[in-house]
Amino acid sequence: MSMRAIGNWIGLDHAAAPELTVTRERLLRLAPSASAAIVAGIAERFDELADDHDVTTPRRICHFLAQAAHETDGFRTLEEYGGPAYFIRYEGRRDLGNTQAGDGIRYHGRGIFQLTGRANYRRFGQRLGLDLEAEPERAKEPETSLRVAFAYWAERAINPAADADDVERVTKLINGGRNGLAERTRYLQKAKGIWS
Repeated sequence: MSMRAIGNWIGLDHAAAPELTVTRERLLRLAPSASAAIVAGIAERFDELADDHDVTTPRRICHFLAQAAHETDGFRTLEEYGGPAYFIRYEGRRDLGNTQAGDGIRYHGRGIFQLTGRANYRRFGQRLGLDLEAEPERAKEPETSLRVAFAYWAERAINPAADADDVERVTKLINGGRNGLAERTRYLQKAKGIWS
């Protein structure tokens, strides 16, 4: 039974822990230059999806949002920067399922955690009941992006690394390396001052 279900059963709602609620205002404190549309899209369903994926403790929420803030350039974009000349680097990447001509450009990074590669678009689309492989642009819609991010977080079993407060391990699980570790760490410290 989810925390939300338990709360409803005993007569409480999710607002029982207001210090952990993710709101537009709090997201703007984390990333003041954020896009209003992206912040609104994240805030609208974050608490519900976080509850569904057991991202319900201060550490888990802070680690998730710190990674999200870095990957989206402070919630300013849900699409990888660079354009076709940059995205060509993904062309022919069998590890990403990019086996057809044009896949590198078509399946470049989109969303909160920068979903990349035909195989990932297919897999996460199937998990969410969406055809992201046929409609990759949908991965940058705020709500879809948030749903993909939570599915990715769960599939990669990132909660234990967040529980251990291991930002390097969380970063590796999200990004595959240590890319942007200093900025991710700064966002994490800032998030801890907001959600505690």
